[in-house]
Amino acid sequence: MSRVRSAPLPVRDGLGPARVRLRGGPVADELGARFGAPARAKVAAGEVVCADGTVVDATTVLPAGACVYLYRELPQEVPVPFDIPVLHRDDALVVVDKPHFVATMPRGRHVAQSALVRLRRELDLPELSPAHRLDRLTAGVLMFTVRRALRGRYQTLFSRGAARKTYLARATGVPTVVLPTLVQSRIIKRRGCLQAVEEPGEPNAATLIEDLGDGLYRLTPRTGRTHQLRVHMASLGVPIDGDPLYPNVVDVAPDDFSTPLQLLAHTLEFVDPVTGLPRRFVSRRSLG
Repeated sequence: MSRVRSAPLPVRDGLGPARVRLRGGPVADELGARFGAPARAKVAAGEVVCADGTVVDATTVLPAGACVYLYRELPQEVPVPFDIPVLHRDDALVVVDKPHFVATMPRGRHVAQSALVRLRRELDLPELSPAHRLDRLTAGVLMFTVRRALRGRYQTLFSRGAARKTYLARATGVPTVVLPTLVQSRIIKRRGCLQAVEEPGEPNAATLIEDLGDGLYRLTPRTGRTHQLRVHMASLGVPIDGDPLYPNVVDVAPDDFSTPLQLLAHTLEFVDPVTGLPRRFVSRRSLG
């Protein structure tokens, strides 16, 4: 089993240290040029460390590609006013029923309000780590590992497609094809672009879409591309209700929680890689 690499600084208040890859030269000068006076102050206070835990000071010089670690200054965030109910908890796993509008991992303007940081704080589990991810706007079953040593074994379930996930979605309109159908296409998500797009070429995304009646659909992804379910539903002429990206981008205020995306990660099933037993978790949420 490969050894899990850990950061040289512990999780603090639910958040791990930021890793900064250097361009090479005096570390204090580079951090100051890139991040300003607060970064210089952290160096002066002995709050920046190298990968081996050595404290960076004003004389430290590191080569290009080396990394240093420090705790970031958290931005002001809009509180997301929804609880994160726990569906299951044992020595290995925590499974939650994530609400809409909560990011899985700290990213961009969603850091302290991410599911990971909130759960680390609420459950006092500093090594908690997501086994997979859900989009910020998607609700439903989300699984975390409790201990760092177990993380890889459960994450591998998802990377090799051994975990079966089904979603529910609500959409208005009439599909352009007869359902059920297996939608296959090539989806590309480019850095800096809000939308993923379908392009000609070898398919890299597949979703089984079934009509359950009254505007409710069951979606079973066979791959895990970014925004895959949302793109495939929109491609059939039935974009998911409440979607601010597909088919068109809609500007939504950060504090507007009035129109959740009608997409729910409903079930998660797999054979536990540690115990060998079948596992099945089901969301208790319903779509509006």
